[in-house]
Amino acid sequence: MTVAADRGPAAVVTRHIEAFNAHDLDALMACFSTGASWATGSDRFEGAAALRTLFAGAFEALSPRLSLQSLLVQGDQVACEFREDYCAGGIDRTDHIAGFFRVEAGRIFGRGSADSKDSQEEML
Repeated sequence: MTVAADRGPAAVVTRHIEAFNAHDLDALMACFSTGASWATGSDRFEGAAALRTLFAGAFEALSPRLSLQSLLVQGDQVACEFREDYCAGGIDRTDHIAGFFRVEAGRIFGRGSADSKDSQEEML
């Protein structure tokens, strides 16, 4: 893989997924720009420190794992469909979620998000 391809939007999001599944917080954070933001459900997180806290808490409390179902790239934008398996309150759960990313200079920048069908319905 060339350096340019390694920094392309699909490669960056793939590294994000791999780091997330390994619960490797440092590798996950290396995928984000310092000014990245994230939305999940109705919650929003701004900046690297907030994202680190969000993901560290999720790794500890939920032990989540993502399975990529589909990925679509258009320019610097990436849309993904995921299956997320996790444990909440001692109960194994599965959600089907969508993730949206903007990648600049080899890092996730701008608004990323992950919403399950359930959280989308709760927002209606």
